Amino acid sequence: MSVQDSSIVEENIGELSRTLAMTGDERLISDFLYSLLTPAEADEIAKRWALVKRLAEGEPQRAIAAEFGMSLCKITRGSRELKKANSAFKRMLELAGYQVP
Repeated sequence: MSVQDSSIVEENIGELSRTLAMTGDERLISDFLYSLLTPAEADEIAKRWALVKRLAEGEPQRAIAAEFGMSLCKITRGSRELKKANSAFKRMLELAGYQVP
């Protein structure tokens, strides 16, 4: 990714984040995400969210990989993200009502 691309990503992810945070409308956000993402992208994002929930529940990484047909690298990345100080994954899971050890 070039420097120019990274500024485009940063600017637009920020704008999307602010806009989604302002809506307060779960249905609108869901409809928007399905409109924005291809079916394959929606599948990938949903599986990544599901794997992080499974990790928080204490499910073994190999079991998660088998369940979702994902590489251990993706599972390990999710695990590392959950362990970080001020983990965004952990905060989002807690907002969604999950207990995260």
